[in-house]
Amino acid sequence: MPITEFLERNSELYGDEVCLVELNPEIQEKRLVTWKEYSLTEPKGSAPYRREITWSIFNEKANRFANLLISRGIGKDDKVAILMMNCLEWLPVYFGVLKAGAIAVPFNFRYDTDEIEYCAELAEVDIMVFGSAFIGRLEPIADKLSKKCKLIYCGGGYCPSFAESYNELTANESSQNPNVEIKDSDNAAIYFSSGTTGFPKAILHNHESLMHSAKVEQAHHGQTHSDVFLCIPPLYHTGAKMHWFGSLISGGKAVLLKGTKPEYVIQAVHNERCTIVWLLVPWAQDILDDIDSGKIDLKKYDLSCWRLMHIGAQPVPPSLIKRWKKVFPNHEYDTNYGLSESIGPGCVHLGVENINKVGAIGIAGYGWQTKIVDPDGNEVKRGEIGELCVKGPGVMTCYYRNEEATAECLKDGWLFTGDMAKEDEDGFIFLVDRKKDVIISGGENIYPVQIEDFLRQMEQIKDVAVIGMPDHRLGEISAAIIEVKEGYTLTEEEVNEFCYKIARYKRPRKIIFADIPRNPTGKIEKPVLRKIYCVDNLVAKENES
Repeated sequence: MPITEFLERNSELYGDEVCLVELNPEIQEKRLVTWKEYSLTEPKGSAPYRREITWSIFNEKANRFANLLISRGIGKDDKVAILMMNCLEWLPVYFGVLKAGAIAVPFNFRYDTDEIEYCAELAEVDIMVFGSAFIGRLEPIADKLSKKCKLIYCGGGYCPSFAESYNELTANESSQNPNVEIKDSDNAAIYFSSGTTGFPKAILHNHESLMHSAKVEQAHHGQTHSDVFLCIPPLYHTGAKMHWFGSLISGGKAVLLKGTKPEYVIQAVHNERCTIVWLLVPWAQDILDDIDSGKIDLKKYDLSCWRLMHIGAQPVPPSLIKRWKKVFPNHEYDTNYGLSESIGPGCVHLGVENINKVGAIGIAGYGWQTKIVDPDGNEVKRGEIGELCVKGPGVMTCYYRNEEATAECLKDGWLFTGDMAKEDEDGFIFLVDRKKDVIISGGENIYPVQIEDFLRQMEQIKDVAVIGMPDHRLGEISAAIIEVKEGYTLTEEEVNEFCYKIARYKRPRKIIFADIPRNPTGKIEKPVLRKIYCVDNLVAKENES
């Protein structure tokens, strides 16, 4: 069955209950808009930065958009792009696309004009729904785009001349379910890869994938109708949306928080009585740092409702979780591993009952299989490093319009993840590093994540990334880019002295103090760092010679 049936069910069972809340604390701080300009509804006592909708309104909005798409001739295998920041309109638009039987194509909100044009062409987009933040990026290519796809504006203020208004178009559409027959094997969504090796690849999933991701999330974290999920990451990414699917199955409320400041997170949990929060590593670190420094006084908040904190999207330093459990000893903790190619989080997960294995990404998730293989595809022995492979109902159909890339990573139903990993004696999987991030220095394999985890034990370090830099003698050397915590100082000599505790070949040969760039899902943008520190260094050496 398609996940759209859960929305219909929730509308019938919990129609008058709030299902989505949008919080924008920055609106309050900057006082950019008044309440009447900002809200969809005006519930008594609401603040200017808070909006909400019920399950019945959510479903009606999805139906109206679905019926609009159908009236425009959009149906099976047609593509509708979504280019919006997190907001109350995002999920109704997404479900409207699914209810029409079309393919939803979420776009990364960081895409520049060239990337928007490239992805629209690659995915063969028929309609693009966009928000106010993207008017400037779309205007230069609007004429070219509109020859192939219609542009629909979903935002406040005036609709730009090159687009049609979402509010006006959907106002007179039927709010009844269009009842389009949807099969598990029907194409459902295209997500884009992170684009770490150039422009993104388009990842095609069917409805079985979406449904399985919802089942996985609910099985792992046991959401009930009384749970409240705090969603901070962008909805275009599988990680945020597929975690929200647990709320969809249970009919529970979710809060979309715009902004990642620690005080925003703590206030949201307190005010909205959030029970489940998914954090990225830097956000969790920032929360703990602000608590330690006194910027956040926990005595001012009632956080007794918060039962589960889980993290994904990147390796999690064990030291971080030890710190977290000292501050929040009653929290359950889980970590989730996944890729957009495996419909997001959960193909591997730690499990709340395995807190003693912090540092591992866990074991095969609900309905998933795992194996670790050598370069020839043979399974390695436990304790040996190889490439992690996963198999299950959530594996992508293909890279859309890219048979070569599909064949490289899909073999006999197994998805070759490109992540290097190993199993311990109990079968728990530990990530070692991305296959492409491994540094080969003088014939020795160096795994940056291991060094990063080690360095994060230094109190002064807020964030760290280790990359390989070209070296004429060793081929590559490891360089540590270190971001120092506010109010602390750190020297190269202190870092080198601390590194005496690890094997000599693993010690960073170069120390650089700078900010660490991360993408919206919390992953360190190592290609950006390589471009800055590797390319620039090569150019400098060439100029010197």
